[in-house]
Amino acid sequence: MAIRDELLDELMKGYEKPEDLIGENGLLKDLTKRLLEKAMQGELTHHLGYPKWSPAGKNTGNSRNGKNRKKLKGEFGEMEIEVPRDRNGEFEPVIVPKGQTRFDGFDEKIISMYARGMSTREIRDHLKEIYQIEVSPEFISSVTDSVMEDVREWQNRPLNSVYPILYLDALMVKVKDQGHIVNKAVYLAVGVTMDGLKEVLGLWIEKTEGAKFWLQVVTELKNRGVKDIFIACVDGLKGFPEAINAVFPKTEIQLCIVHMVRNSLRFVSWKDRKVVAADLKEIYHSATVEMAEKALDAFSAKWDEKYPAITPSWRNNWANVIPLFAYPADIRRAIYTTNAIESLNMSLRKIIKTKASFPNDDALKKSLYLALNNIAKKWTMPIQNWSGAMNQFLILFGDRVTAN
Repeated sequence: MAIRDELLDELMKGYEKPEDLIGENGLLKDLTKRLLEKAMQGELTHHLGYPKWSPAGKNTGNSRNGKNRKKLKGEFGEMEIEVPRDRNGEFEPVIVPKGQTRFDGFDEKIISMYARGMSTREIRDHLKEIYQIEVSPEFISSVTDSVMEDVREWQNRPLNSVYPILYLDALMVKVKDQGHIVNKAVYLAVGVTMDGLKEVLGLWIEKTEGAKFWLQVVTELKNRGVKDIFIACVDGLKGFPEAINAVFPKTEIQLCIVHMVRNSLRFVSWKDRKVVAADLKEIYHSATVEMAEKALDAFSAKWDEKYPAITPSWRNNWANVIPLFAYPADIRRAIYTTNAIESLNMSLRKIIKTKASFPNDDALKKSLYLALNNIAKKWTMPIQNWSGAMNQFLILFGDRVTAN
């Protein structure tokens, strides 16, 4: 229904500055209050079946019975409204239901701020500064707690039957546990769908990162519907490949080259890092396994005397380094690093670094889940040149691709 200009002119009489319209005591707030109260009066008339003062209400067994006052919090600040009552106590307004104390997306704004890593204290201060509303940390927690049911549904949702690529990694977060602040591992599983889209399959929290718990993670993925994974990209955690192959025996394991390079450079002085990194690049950018082995031998001859720990770390993990050499460039770019999950972790760390620690596991799950939703649009873009990679997968895993 269009609002007539004459009505607007009447409402705007006396308007001189923005505060007259949108301020704490401005027109919009007063108009919202009056409209809500008018709407509830209309709802009560519909509920009773007769208008106020109508003779039709005599001997109906129910009638108007005054008003209750309640306060609503919203973008307009705090506002007191009058809610009409019926004598039998049966009337329940629809526009402002019983028990509702927030209005106009107020909860969504709190959840949005929480998703961006703001602490409960920062949210409380922001609401006070912008909307002149006093809220307690307990109130903010009660709003964000409503997300936990969404977290449980998301964590237990059915998954696709096949993911050509699976990235597995963990990040460490400080969480309060039995009165002490401890480092806990957040396990993340990211799958690449048949369309090349990245999808976070779940997150799990445990006191330490270990192959035994990763076995539980991949088992859960199978129980949620995953039947096949072509390639799993992992870090160098001992027992990791065996844990995956215990559940998905056909899955090929590719060690994350970025992790290998990063671990190697830990032993290197700053003045040598650029040169050592360039020599390591000669290894994993080789065209074939044979050329990679020659590049590793050359690296060994050049650097073993000064940095004796680097070459053995590559040789000890060689079986899980070389699978990428069996694939063409399109697939190599997708699997030689867990960069897909590393970039996700970087985004999550920006959120969690705003808090010194989390009070419990649920608080951490809420923050990570909301953060994942918040960054999903930017992060889940298709992998570059995915169509080329899928053509290669069709050649290399033909029967497994068509079966799914």
